[in-house]
Amino acid sequence: MSVDLQTVKRVAHLARIAVTNEDAERMTGELNAILGFVEQLNEVDVTGVEPMTSVTPMEMKKRADIVTDGGKAGDIVANAPATDENFFLVPKVVE
Repeated sequence: MSVDLQTVKRVAHLARIAVTNEDAERMTGELNAILGFVEQLNEVDVTGVEPMTSVTPMEMKKRADIVTDGGKAGDIVANAPATDENFFLVPKVVE
C-alpha cells in the first residue's frame, strides 16, 4: 500500500490538523516507510503462536466483583455548601 499527497491531506483534514504542503510531502515519505515496515511484519509466519499480553506469563490481578453502595456518599458531599441526605442542594434555575 502506498500513501500519496492527497491521502495525507485528507487524513490531516479528518484529524483537524493544519498541514502545510512541505509537511504533507515529508509525511508522505514517513507514512510510506511505516507502511513498508508493517508489510514486512505480514511476511512473518505466526501460525501456532499464542497471543501475548506480556513477555512473562502472569495472571491479571482481579478484584472481587461485589456490588456495594461505595460508602463514600458522606465524603463526596462533605465540602458542598448545601446538602440534604447525601444529595447536593442547588438553586432553582427554572421559573
